[in-house]
Amino acid sequence: MVKIYFSVTNDLSSDQRVHRVISSLVKTGASVCLVGRKLPDSLPLEQREYGTHRMSLLFKKGFLFYAFFNFRLFLFLMFRWKIDFLVSNDLDTLPANYLVSKIRRVQLIYDSHEYFTEVPELIGRKRVKKFWLKIEQMILPHIKYAYTVSKPIADIYKSKYGVDFQLIHNFPLRNKESVNIELPFDKGNDKVLIYQGAINIGRGLETLIEVVGEMEKVRLIIAGDGDIRKSLEKYAKEKFPEKIYFTGKIQFSALHNLTKLADAGVSLEEDLGLNYRYAMPNKLFDYTQAEIPVLVSDLPEMKRIVEKYNIGIIVESRDKATIHEAIGMLLFNDDKRAEWKSGLKKAATELCWENEEGKLLDIFFAAGLTIS
Repeated sequence: MVKIYFSVTNDLSSDQRVHRVISSLVKTGASVCLVGRKLPDSLPLEQREYGTHRMSLLFKKGFLFYAFFNFRLFLFLMFRWKIDFLVSNDLDTLPANYLVSKIRRVQLIYDSHEYFTEVPELIGRKRVKKFWLKIEQMILPHIKYAYTVSKPIADIYKSKYGVDFQLIHNFPLRNKESVNIELPFDKGNDKVLIYQGAINIGRGLETLIEVVGEMEKVRLIIAGDGDIRKSLEKYAKEKFPEKIYFTGKIQFSALHNLTKLADAGVSLEEDLGLNYRYAMPNKLFDYTQAEIPVLVSDLPEMKRIVEKYNIGIIVESRDKATIHEAIGMLLFNDDKRAEWKSGLKKAATELCWENEEGKLLDIFFAAGLTIS
């Protein structure tokens, strides 16, 4: 039986992309183990059809975390009895995977979830960015099999390193199991807006909270976790009690069903570097699968999807007045909502993992994977 090890730096509980990829590989008969880390507030993992391993680490962030994580990952992978493929998810897991692939002479496949060296967290941090760029420059030219989330990012990597990155979108599954979940409040006649994903800088969440907090008959759910969650949650509870609800970490099986209970979804990433500019976030496609209209930034990849299917509103400005007007139309204009509904049904049918899975498997078959 083929044995594949996947590596991520998160705690495994909410990474939908990796879960979908592994589930597709399990169908080929491969045995897969997903390796990540354990945090003090990590959720218990749901039953999965593949193995998982969480490493408890002394450091939680910064250089020492990444160094220690890759050291522990290197030792873990080196002493596995059998490995046929390694899958490195993002640049922060690549050093250990690359070294092990060379020492043990096994095939390495790279999944770039984002343009790592252009994430907002590296803006203004020249020394840190230079370090990751050096890692990228040392390893990426030697990668043979790789894929990423959007064509512009794939084109950039091709131009810089001569590596053919394939395009595997962040499309969700079309048919998901139904999980019994209710809204965390009695909505009455209110409309519900949802934001799902990382709660970090550059997501437009500060403005979104201010706008929804001042609107009548509108509530906001922010589903996820991140660097600024605690500060935003404290501010929202003090200034807009019972208007803004934070779920914290949530299993992705429950997230889809929660999203279906909302009236619209939001993805207001700011143009902070090339990573956000060319982003194709999970949330956009999760909203389309839930068939709820969307409010998105005027960033090229998200704009292209919304215009192609006519599924919501694109805003060119993130000032409060513009966002207020857009949310009002998104939630209360019945004629536009009916118009968007037909586009959402088409998008839900076409932008799903069932239509993307074959391309993913072709990459692994080209790398030598066989069906067992």
